[in-house]
Amino acid sequence: MRGKCSGCRGGQDLPFSIRTAFHPIVDLSTGLPYAYEALVRGTNGEGAGTILAQVTDENRYAFDQACRVNAIREAVAAGILKSDAKLSINFLPNAVYSPLACIQLTLQTAQETGLPTDRLIFEFTENERIEVGHLRSIISAYQALGFVTAIDDFGAGHAGLGLLANLQTDMIKIDMDLIRAIDSSLPRRHIVAGLVKLCQDMGITLVAEGVETAAELDVLAGLGIRYVQGVLFSRPEIGILPVVQVPVARATMAA
Repeated sequence: MRGKCSGCRGGQDLPFSIRTAFHPIVDLSTGLPYAYEALVRGTNGEGAGTILAQVTDENRYAFDQACRVNAIREAVAAGILKSDAKLSINFLPNAVYSPLACIQLTLQTAQETGLPTDRLIFEFTENERIEVGHLRSIISAYQALGFVTAIDDFGAGHAGLGLLANLQTDMIKIDMDLIRAIDSSLPRRHIVAGLVKLCQDMGITLVAEGVETAAELDVLAGLGIRYVQGVLFSRPEIGILPVVQVPVARATMAA
């Protein structure tokens, strides 16, 4: 695949094929998907780790572009336009030479498929050191274009309060390690409660990732978290928008 960015054109074509799996982010006030996160998979169902292991400095830019294009095309083919859900795409900050140049193929694909660009979320995980000024320029450019921006796996790796102090995304997604067994962990409850208050004060939308049990969901809803994601509601499915199942008694707890 050739992107519109000169940096992408300078790299090699993507030497392997990919598919996209979708995992819903659920709005507890409605019980419906607020968004579907696009997750890279292999054409034979290989997991993200297997695919990411094939990404090199030479094909990183083509990979990032391919993930964006494939996510949009497969989401539209799966019927996302029949809902109000957004599409959340993971991107690699170090694969973006120039925010406005590197976004052109994404914009073109959205236009071709009829997906409104205000339904796009771009999330990143800072699992490698990134120059904060460069990252800030990406976030600012994306927000100016009307995209929602998100820090993924907040609380893990480098993605913490220091990063949030230097740039403000529209959303943060709490790392699953802070969610796991939160019903039996007082420290985790205090930390997440603090994040709820922090995000309210800063006008940031909070998403709890990795919800696996009804007990975890009870605590999160009680803390006032509206958006949740995890296998409790569905598992990711390749090329399909999964049906969401929310425990009935909890569907309106965050309303």
